[in-house]
Amino acid sequence: MWIFSKAQMAQWLLADAWATTLENPHAEIKPWPWADTWPVARLQVPMQNVDLFVLAGAQGNSLAFGPGHMHGTALPGEGFSVIGGHRDTHFGFLQHLVTGDEISVESATGSRVIYQVRHVEVVDSTRTPLAIDPQRKGLVLVTCYPFDGLETGGSLRYLVWADEIPVATYSL
Repeated sequence: MWIFSKAQMAQWLLADAWATTLENPHAEIKPWPWADTWPVARLQVPMQNVDLFVLAGAQGNSLAFGPGHMHGTALPGEGFSVIGGHRDTHFGFLQHLVTGDEISVESATGSRVIYQVRHVEVVDSTRTPLAIDPQRKGLVLVTCYPFDGLETGGSLRYLVWADEIPVATYSL
C-alpha cells in the first residue's frame, strides 16, 4: 500500500515538473529538490484511462515513482524507445493491452507520437536479450511477469511491442 501511495503522490509532483519541462524542453526539471530523475515524456493510453509521466532512467530509484525511459535507447519519436515500469503500480495496465491498441507519447518539446501495439510476449530475460532494431521507429513497454506474482526479482518479462503510426496515416 505504501508503494502505491508513494507512486500516486509522485505523479502529482511530476505533473508540475512536466508543465515546467514543456516550457523549458532542454532542462532537467526535477519534481522535488533531492530527486535524481526528471520527467522526459508523458505516456497516455486513453482506452485504459492511463496518463503517466515517464522518468529519466529505468533503475529502481526512478521506477518507484513512475515508468522509466531506458538510457541508451532513443526518446519516443526519435527512434526505438524502451520504457520500463513496475507490474504492481504504473504498468499493471499492460496486461490489458491487445494488438491494435494505441499508445500516445508526448515529448518534452510538446510533440506527440502515436504507437499501435503490434504484439505482446513473455520472455525469460536471462535467455532472451531485448533485441531492438535501431533502424525502426517504435516502442517497447517492459514489466515483470506474472502480474499477480508474489515474489519479486524473477526473470520473466512482459513486453508490449508497438510501432509508430506515421502522422499522415493517423486521424483523430
